[in-house]
Amino acid sequence: MSDKIVVGGVSVDTRHWIGGKRVASAGTFTDTSPIDGGVIGEIARGGPAEAEAAVAAAREAYPAWAATPRAERARILHAIADGVEKRIEELAVVETTDNGALLRSHRRGVMPRVAHNFRFFADWLLTLGHEDFETRGHTNHVSWDPAGPCVLITPWNAPLMLATWKVAPALAAGDTVVLKPAEWSPLTASLLADIAAEAGLPAGVLNVVQGYGSEIGDTLTSHPDVRRISFTGSVPTAKRIAASAAANLTPLSLELGGKSPLLVFADADLDLAVDLAVEQYDNAGQVCLAATRILVEESVAEEFTRRFADKAGALTQGDPRDEATDIGPNIHPRQLEKIDGFVRRAVEAGARAAVGGERRDGQFYAPTLLTDVAQDSEIVQEEVFGPVLTLQTFADEDEAVRLANDTRFGLAATLATGDPERAERVTARLVAGTVWVNCFFVRDLQAPFGGSRQSGVGREGGTWSFDFYCDLKNTVTAPKGWSHSHG
Repeated sequence: MSDKIVVGGVSVDTRHWIGGKRVASAGTFTDTSPIDGGVIGEIARGGPAEAEAAVAAAREAYPAWAATPRAERARILHAIADGVEKRIEELAVVETTDNGALLRSHRRGVMPRVAHNFRFFADWLLTLGHEDFETRGHTNHVSWDPAGPCVLITPWNAPLMLATWKVAPALAAGDTVVLKPAEWSPLTASLLADIAAEAGLPAGVLNVVQGYGSEIGDTLTSHPDVRRISFTGSVPTAKRIAASAAANLTPLSLELGGKSPLLVFADADLDLAVDLAVEQYDNAGQVCLAATRILVEESVAEEFTRRFADKAGALTQGDPRDEATDIGPNIHPRQLEKIDGFVRRAVEAGARAAVGGERRDGQFYAPTLLTDVAQDSEIVQEEVFGPVLTLQTFADEDEAVRLANDTRFGLAATLATGDPERAERVTARLVAGTVWVNCFFVRDLQAPFGGSRQSGVGREGGTWSFDFYCDLKNTVTAPKGWSHSHG
C-alpha cells in the first residue's frame, strides 16, 4: 500500500503525524467519498500504541513550547495561516471529496475561516491579560499558564474548520496537541500537519492520529498525561469520554448535539423568515447549530409553509463540486440510513411530508419538511443530522417559548420578529448558548460558543478559549517594606 494518495490532484499522506514524523500502522481503514461512494484510499488505523506515542510526543515537546514567548508562538500561528491561504484550493478540493460539502463554500468561506482561526487566536494571545488589582495594599496579578498536552477530537461535518477552532487556541495558549479527526473525513487534518511543519511548528507540538473511535480514543481520553480534552460530537460519545476522563479529573470542553428552534412570529418579515428556514438545509442538514424545529405563529403558518415549499423546491441537489449545487450528499451510507429511519418512523406515527420525505439516488436525501408532529415525538426530540425539518404552530409568546425549550438540548435558537421588544423578551427566556435574531450563523470568535443542557459543557471563543486551555494563576505580592506583623 502506498503511503500517499492523490485526491483531486492533491497528494495526501495517509499515515499519522507523530513527533514530527510520518508513522504507519499495521492496519488501515477505507475512506470513501460521499459524492459517488468511491474509495478514496486506505488510511492508517491507529490504536493504543499510536495513541501512547502521540501523547508521549506531545509531553516531550510541551516544556519548550510552553516556554516559547507569546510573540514567537503568535508568529508561527500566522505562518500556519499563511500556509492555509496558499493552499485554499487544495484544501477545498480534498475536503469536498472527503465529506461532500459544497466546493464553493469551502473555497469562499470555510478555508479562509480556517486561516482566520489561526490569525485571530495569535492576535488575541498578544492582548490577553487582566489589569493588576490591589487587596489591602497587596498586588494581585493574574496570568494564563499553559496547561499541558491536549487531546482534541473533531467531527466529520466541517472537519478542518472545527479542528482549527480547537487547535489554534490550544497552540496559542502554549499547549501541545494530539488531534484525532473523524474517521469519515480524516484527510485535511493530515494536510494541516504538513502546513504546520512547513510553518516551523516544532516537532511534537501538533500530532495527528487517525482511527476508529474507541480503538484509539479510549487510550487518549484516559491518559494521565493529558491535561485537557475538547470534543465536538454526539451526546453518547461525550458521556463515554467524560467517564474515561473522570479517573484523572481531566477538564473537558464538550460541544454536542442540538435540536434548535426557529421561532417565526406574525410580525416577522416573512420572506426573511423563509430564507432563514431554508438556510437550515446548509451542508445537507449536517450542522449542529441548525434550527431544525420551525415554530410558526398560527396566523401566518399557512402562508409561511407555502412560501417555504416554493423556495425549498427550487434548491438544486447534486454534485457538490458543481457551482450551481445548493445541497450535496450526506456523508456516509450509515448516516443516510439513520436519516431515512427517522423520517419513516415519523410518517408511520402520523407526520406528513409537506416537502420531500424520500431518499434519492446515491447518498442524497431530499430536503424534507414534516408537519403534524407531536411535541413528544422522536422526530421533534432527537437530532437527525440531515436535511429534515419539522414545523409546528403556536398561539402566543408563552407557547412559543414553551415549545422552543421543551427538549433536552440547548445549543442555539433563531428568532424572526419585527418587534425589538418581543425579541428581547423572548431571547431572555430561551435556553440556548447562542440566539440569533433575524439572522443565522453569524459567528464572531470573540464571543463565547457552546451549549446548555445536553448540548455541551463549557464555552470556547476569545478569552473563554484561553480560560479552558490555560491554568489561571493569581500571584499576590506584598507591598515593599511589608512584613507579616503588619497584617
